[in-house]
Order: sequence, then C-alpha cells, then structure tokens
Amino acid sequence: MIDFAAARRMMVDGQVHTADVTDPRLLAAMLDLPRERFLPEDKAQLAYLDLDVRVSEPAAGARRMLKPMVLAKLIQAAAIGEGDHVLDVGCATGYSTAVLSRLAGSVVGLEEEPALARFATEALAKTGVANAKIMTGPLTRGLAGEGPYDVIVIEGAVEVIPDGLTDQLKNGGRLVCVLQRGPAGRAMIYLRTGRDVSGRAVFDAVAAPLPGFAEAPTFVF
Repeated sequence: MIDFAAARRMMVDGQVHTADVTDPRLLAAMLDLPRERFLPEDKAQLAYLDLDVRVSEPAAGARRMLKPMVLAKLIQAAAIGEGDHVLDVGCATGYSTAVLSRLAGSVVGLEEEPALARFATEALAKTGVANAKIMTGPLTRGLAGEGPYDVIVIEGAVEVIPDGLTDQLKNGGRLVCVLQRGPAGRAMIYLRTGRDVSGRAVFDAVAAPLPGFAEAPTFVF
C-alpha cells in the first residue's frame, strides 16, 4: 500500500523544491493536493514519479499529465497573482487546474476530449475546488468568451502558438508553454504589451506534444 502523503512530500522536496521552485504558495498547493486523485485508479501509483503520466489511450492522442517539476516551474514563471484570471489549456484530468486554483482568483480549464473533461470536473469537485471550472472545446482556439486572461498555461509541448491564444491575453498578460521541435525544448514565457507579444526562454524542458499545435509542413519545390 502506497503512503501517498509521504510520496507527495518526497515529490515536493526531491523534484520541485530542488529545481529552484521557491514560491511558498505553489509549494503548499502541491504539498496539499492529492495528485493521485487526478489519475485513474490503475495509474494512481504513478502520481508522484518524475515523469509525464499517460492519461488517455493512443487512439485518443496519448495525452499525458505534465511531470511535477516542469508544471511547477512553468507556473512559477507565470508569476500568478491572487486576483488573476487564468486559462489552463489542455488541462487533461484537472490536476494543473487545481494547482492554479490555489494561486489565482479564478481558473478555466480547457479540454477537448470529453472523457478527460468529465474526469477533471469530478476530480475538482471531489477535492473541493470552488474557483475553477472545466470547459470543452478545441485547445488551439482557447476560450475567448471566458477571457481576457491574465495568464494562459499550455499543458504540453507545442511547435507553434496560435495568434488566437495570445489575442486572449490582457495587456500585461503572460502565456507559458514548452516550445519544442524534435527532442529539444525550452519553457517559454510570452508577454503581451498592447498589441505586441514578446517571448523569452526561461529553462530547458521537454513534454509530450499537445495535439493541434504542430507547425504546418513546408514544401520545397
């Protein structure tokens, strides 16, 4: 029988805190939230390992939950304030949405797979999250009707970021993601200033590709 509370402490101390994650609110959220409840029962034993855990079958795109260290560093880079309105793109089973809910004023988790969206909704209810909700729709389109947002978090590796997503940021809003082409990747933060969006790398990272965010192929004649 796994002692999940002990495993959670080891995750925070051994994977997250040692990776220069120092935000006390974020550390407290990850220490308190039962990550295992955001996984199917047959995968609960994988909840606190240093890996991206698969939460859907290959036929559905082999979606994965971001490993704890990458998720924590992305969220810390976004510098989320207590009153911020956040969009969590590709929230999968809702764990990231739950973590964000401990830092922000309100969170919308966006998921395009109905089964994952249902799971996330139930998991949030079971863990007492009251300031977040899950909505279903194409990930690449975001949710303009629920915005604009102070922060957008993309839960997976992308090759391109659709303009429609950055358009949903408030002035001064931030978007964080893992930009990855091939085996190498960098965590990025993008800042909207007026109509301009600028980006910079914040740390090396890799993640499972998020469907729909691949770069269009170019043809050479």
